[in-house]
Amino acid sequence: MMENTQIITKSNDLAETDEVAELLPSLPKETSWRSGYMYRYQGFWCPEKQISAVIAFQRHFVAHKTDTILVTLPKTGTTWLKALAFSIMNRAKYAASQNPLNSFNPHGLVPFFEYKLYANNQIPDLSVFPSPRIFATHVPYPSLPDSIKNSSCQIVYLCRNPFDTFISLWHFISQARPERFGPLSLEDSFDRFCNGVAGFGPFFDHVLGFWTKSLERPEKVLFLKFEDMKEDINSQLKRLAEFLGCPFSAEEERDGVIEGISKLCSFSNLKDKEANKTGMSIPGFENNTLFRRGEVGDWVNFLTPDMVDRLNKIMEQQLAGSGLQFKTCF
Repeated sequence: MMENTQIITKSNDLAETDEVAELLPSLPKETSWRSGYMYRYQGFWCPEKQISAVIAFQRHFVAHKTDTILVTLPKTGTTWLKALAFSIMNRAKYAASQNPLNSFNPHGLVPFFEYKLYANNQIPDLSVFPSPRIFATHVPYPSLPDSIKNSSCQIVYLCRNPFDTFISLWHFISQARPERFGPLSLEDSFDRFCNGVAGFGPFFDHVLGFWTKSLERPEKVLFLKFEDMKEDINSQLKRLAEFLGCPFSAEEERDGVIEGISKLCSFSNLKDKEANKTGMSIPGFENNTLFRRGEVGDWVNFLTPDMVDRLNKIMEQQLAGSGLQFKTCF
């Protein structure tokens, strides 16, 4: 169980050589939505505190062929995907009543590379993680370590329509933003999102990077959509289990195992767990802020017609010819 696993670390040489400190002045930067700055590193907007962790991740992580890497943009269903993948991969190990999700936040069970494992100038000893290992990241495809891209380990990517992604992100950052910076303007945040200035974005670059790879290498990258999962979670869980190499048996289907995992990992059930009401599994973000509504179409309550028109035009332009489409409401 990852939450209780002691991760042995050693100091990262990056801190000793001041490489990151020398790098930052050369990078384009923008004020972060929350505090501090975001820097455009390798084509994406990376929060300042995560740059050294991303570099260490790229240099030191050695993928195993049995690894599973969960990838998302912030606020596109990350917590849900972690819970589902963990439950599918560990269903033979834990009965539903004994599943660690009853006691631990999903982010403690499936750690982030850039927010946990390689954070704070540390290099983790990942040998303490039992195989098959499961990790998570927000890093876009071109910036993943070569060991991930070139190995037979698998990538599961979950995306969400840009309208709901933006609204969820705006609410989330608003709660974590220090009061001294004042309220986070919806209009200003929307403008920046449309211009691609958001953590680990631009949004469409990130999504299309994994969409393209899922078409080129479907055995390597599974591309999931938040909206499809909300519409028919059971069929999507079957897709996920098959991709992960642990498909549900006919007996499991008859016994309601799929429905059991769906219920255990549902938004309402996870939100109600004590472990998700208190504590902090991602540095700087309270666990209770990870769960707001988790619905499709909530953006209609916040965006003006002009905003909707602007983002629709951007989406049509960015996705033209890709074959990728989003459901923005039911």
